Amino acid sequence: MSWFESLILGLVQGLTEFLPISSSAHLRLTAAFAGWHDPGAAFTAITQIGTETAVLIYFRKDIARIVSAWFRSLTDKAMRRDHDAQMGWLVIVGSIPIGVLGVTLKDQIEGPFRDLRLTATMLIVMGIVLGVADRLAARDETGGKHRVVRERKSLRDLSVKDGLIFGVCQAMALIPGVSRSGATISGGLLMGYTREAAARYSFLLAIPAVLASGVFELKDAGEGHVAWGPTVFATVIAFAVGYAVIAWFMKFITTKSFMPFVVYRIILGILIFILVGTDVLSPHAGESAG
Repeated sequence: MSWFESLILGLVQGLTEFLPISSSAHLRLTAAFAGWHDPGAAFTAITQIGTETAVLIYFRKDIARIVSAWFRSLTDKAMRRDHDAQMGWLVIVGSIPIGVLGVTLKDQIEGPFRDLRLTATMLIVMGIVLGVADRLAARDETGGKHRVVRERKSLRDLSVKDGLIFGVCQAMALIPGVSRSGATISGGLLMGYTREAAARYSFLLAIPAVLASGVFELKDAGEGHVAWGPTVFATVIAFAVGYAVIAWFMKFITTKSFMPFVVYRIILGILIFILVGTDVLSPHAGESAG
């Protein structure tokens, strides 16, 4: 991997990680369109450490409060009723599905799941799911003819059951094209949570899974075409860009619909099918290098 490739892929990772359009799909597609080697699951996991560092800094006050309350709840029974302490436990509970499936499906994640036809399918299907979830949320928030405004749930309403459902949604992002934020936000909206609550929990829930995955994949950074220097460089770029995207996205969702992302996902998915179907792009482009 060249330094130029790492620059572009770092920018792509930072721009797409927190938007509901699938960062892994865009890294895969960028390499395929440019004729580069597939950056691979290891490169993706490591560069995500950069974007998750952006999450740690952006939500540092929330995280510090949650971690402090969680540790105190281990010895103080009264603290176990505290919302922040409960959030700590719910992040742990919600991380179980992706932890189990990430280990169980490791070979599929690094192989068959990276087929561009599957990526295109997931872009379209999850785009439709996000569109439906967004429409239901908008209907509750604005009401309409013969319909009253319906109050949606906040993170204070989060239960163990809902936390596990969020976790299962997050685990679906092991397939490129699904999108970690897209799947968890869609799940949250369908369960009746506000856009802001679903996005905030989505970002917090991703921290243990992404950091664990990145650390686990560090051993592969020096193998094949994924070299330490370019990979670290891409990770730093992903951090800087990712932080700016988080700040923008959290403001965007308070007043705007997810429909632009829905349309983008569907158009991109259809475009991939056309390019693969006309042999312009191979469904396995770049995979020969691992």
